[in-house]
Amino acid sequence: MSLITVANLSKSYGTRDVFSGVSFDVPAAARIALVGINGVGKTTLLRILVGEELPTSGEVRRARGTRLGYLPQGADLTGDRTLWEECQAAFAPLRAQEAKLAQLENEMAKAQGDEDLLQRYGALQEAFERAGGYHYDTRIRQVLSGLGFEEGDHHQPLRVLSGGQRTRALLARVLLEAPDLLVLDEPTNHLDVKAIEWLEGYLNDWKGAVLLVSHDRYLLDKVADTILEMRPGGFERYRGNYSAYLKQRVERWEQRRQFAEAELERLYKELDYIRRNIAGQRTQQAKGKLSRLSRQIRAIEEHGFAGVEGKKWSEIGTAGRAMRVEEAAQRLKALEAPRDQLPNLHVSMQAKTRSGEIVLRAKALEIGYPGKPLFTVDKLELRRCEFAALLGPNGAGKTTFLRTILGQLSPLAGELKLGASLEVGYSSQGHEGLDPELTLMEEIERTRPDMLMGEVRSYLGRFLFSGDEHFKKVAVLSGGERSRLALAKLALTDTNFLLLDEPTNHLDIPSQEVIQAMLSEYQGTVLLITHDRYLVDALATQIWEIDPGSRTLSVFHGGYSQYSAEKETRLAEEGAGVKFGSSPDRVAATKRERGESQWRRWQRLQALEERITALEAELGAIANRLENPPKDRAEVEGLSRAYGRLESDLQAALQEWESLHELAD
Repeated sequence: MSLITVANLSKSYGTRDVFSGVSFDVPAAARIALVGINGVGKTTLLRILVGEELPTSGEVRRARGTRLGYLPQGADLTGDRTLWEECQAAFAPLRAQEAKLAQLENEMAKAQGDEDLLQRYGALQEAFERAGGYHYDTRIRQVLSGLGFEEGDHHQPLRVLSGGQRTRALLARVLLEAPDLLVLDEPTNHLDVKAIEWLEGYLNDWKGAVLLVSHDRYLLDKVADTILEMRPGGFERYRGNYSAYLKQRVERWEQRRQFAEAELERLYKELDYIRRNIAGQRTQQAKGKLSRLSRQIRAIEEHGFAGVEGKKWSEIGTAGRAMRVEEAAQRLKALEAPRDQLPNLHVSMQAKTRSGEIVLRAKALEIGYPGKPLFTVDKLELRRCEFAALLGPNGAGKTTFLRTILGQLSPLAGELKLGASLEVGYSSQGHEGLDPELTLMEEIERTRPDMLMGEVRSYLGRFLFSGDEHFKKVAVLSGGERSRLALAKLALTDTNFLLLDEPTNHLDIPSQEVIQAMLSEYQGTVLLITHDRYLVDALATQIWEIDPGSRTLSVFHGGYSQYSAEKETRLAEEGAGVKFGSSPDRVAATKRERGESQWRRWQRLQALEERITALEAELGAIANRLENPPKDRAEVEGLSRAYGRLESDLQAALQEWESLHELAD
């Protein structure tokens, strides 16, 4: 069953068409991601789906009773409620039942022995329990913790929280409302990597449907099973996650190119026949072919090659006058480049000077400020052409480390050495090197004054700047546009060691693809600060993680997927003393130590299983008694309290059983 069906939807603002011809459906339990360049209309489409905007034409049909949960981009909760009270609002029906139970308890106290009241109370309590009434506080705590809130935040008024915290608060409430369809517009904004990973797990366990817009490609790989791609003048559906979409897109566009070439070859043959026979004995036949050729050219001009592929020409409305032969030839020539093309990702960034084999080496290093140490590094080495990703939460000291490498700060202790023949290129998160009064053209010319205007414009096009954008001033650029311009400038310099601080921040997915392609071809060494896990997984040879709790930097050799898998193993084995990155001998020794205590875990598991069985039996007995409650009000209240206590004990036992079972496995 489809929760939402979209039919031939279009949206315009005045004379500007945002999108048109959008049709798709959202089945129950679907995991759909909407992707496309910034400004293509993704947010507008979501707003239409949830009823906050009206379409210009087309239809949105929702299944009867479908409940939507919507997180808008840039959401900002206000009001006098606390964070906890805002989350409690998601359980308004349960809280109303809870209040009704309290009211019935008061009435029973005044009218002891009222059998009707007792029956109503028992039925309501059973419904309350089935709906999770005894556990919604626990659910609130789990979601708030997962999204990065501390216990001390729970009772803070929304008005004193930061903008990012208020956005996360709304996301928490939307998740807790448990709608049939979650509509999420950039849900990872203001989330650190730990919270994003928690959200991935939450969405994968979600029983309802999800429709989301996100620039986090790793999230789309983990969560999505369908990709909807919005392009200027186009809308297409792909099966699978983001990586599957990339492969299918290349295949589909290659098929489209081949189809276009075959069609053009056929149309040129038709044109050649018309030219040879328009004034000869076969004039009428040539004129008929010219009329048909005119209709086909107009159809391709209107719909593109994708729009005519697989369709009969008679199905496409292309009525109009027959063209003159030379007009048909000119318009046919203009069709030689198919409208659907892959973005130009061929951005060359070569290290012209070879560095020494050792690029960076550190020993017993302490990073921070006088009186405020941030973290220590026991031993660190980065070799030529390696790609290191520096990870850690905000405030852990990542940017401070880059500034120390650049010589802007001194280490608090220890040794930090850079290798020989280094030409360092640095792109800061704030892009301070850009002049707000210059245009894009002038910024590039400032870096490479030898480039001609045509070369500058062509070069900017490789970074997805086009047309009049070349003459925009830096001051009016968005954060993503500034990132692209800064990297475009950096790619023109002679560097062999790049230090990049969040280069993909604020970038849409096509721009991220450009940056990834550029860095994949770079022949130098890279040290990168980023939250872009997809980029790290694709390119990193080392991962450096700062742990602010222990104030240490640890090194992992490999990509993000391997790192994440080992991190899960570390967390599972943490109780047994296995450290992340331990040697094989140490791991083997730890496994032997773990084997000595394995039997104790199994003993505890067996005891827990017996206790769970007993608790379930007691709960069943009390539930049966409450279905036909005794007349004594005090006895009913006692049964209710006992039921709640046993339910809490059962949940605690189940949680301990699950934790021990995972360790035993």
